Amino acid sequence: MTEVTQILNQIEDGDPSAADELLPLVYDELRKLAAAKLRHEKPGQTLDATGLVHEAYIRLVDTEKARHWNSRGHFFGAAAEAMRRIMVELARKKKSQRHGGGRQRLPIDKVEFGKDGPSFDFLALNEAMDRFECSDKVAADLVKLRYFAGLTIPEAAEALQISSSTADRLWSYARAWLHAEIKKGDSSVC
Repeated sequence: MTEVTQILNQIEDGDPSAADELLPLVYDELRKLAAAKLRHEKPGQTLDATGLVHEAYIRLVDTEKARHWNSRGHFFGAAAEAMRRIMVELARKKKSQRHGGGRQRLPIDKVEFGKDGPSFDFLALNEAMDRFECSDKVAADLVKLRYFAGLTIPEAAEALQISSSTADRLWSYARAWLHAEIKKGDSSVC
């Protein structure tokens, strides 16, 4: 059993000091994952990688809500899901009318008139992920581990206890399915 897994078990058992021991062991890896996710966001974000890691970490190790961590992979999968939820909450908040209704301030030197650049709609991805989970839970979990936790195909396959070749096929299928679903723009779930 790795040191991370042992500390996760201590957290599960309600040891409040264990959370302090875990953060130094996983911080750098979580910060890299968060930075990778935030690179895809539009400029002008109020949340940086450090803030995202801290918010996700607080949600993960809350000792009042004891969780069972099967492994290091399970913990990082949960971290990916926590980061996803935080980013969705932030995207919803920014999209609300009270917070500008999706309008974004741009410096004048960055504006190219008459040209629309590609934009990433995180809420559309989240809705598509919810629908995808209903049809293929394993593939949806693979997307979370790959996209939100930044794991490689072999790492995600190990966490899901499937072969790398199966993970590779599921990854191709999931990307195509999600792309088509986002393009279609359906917002129904299950």
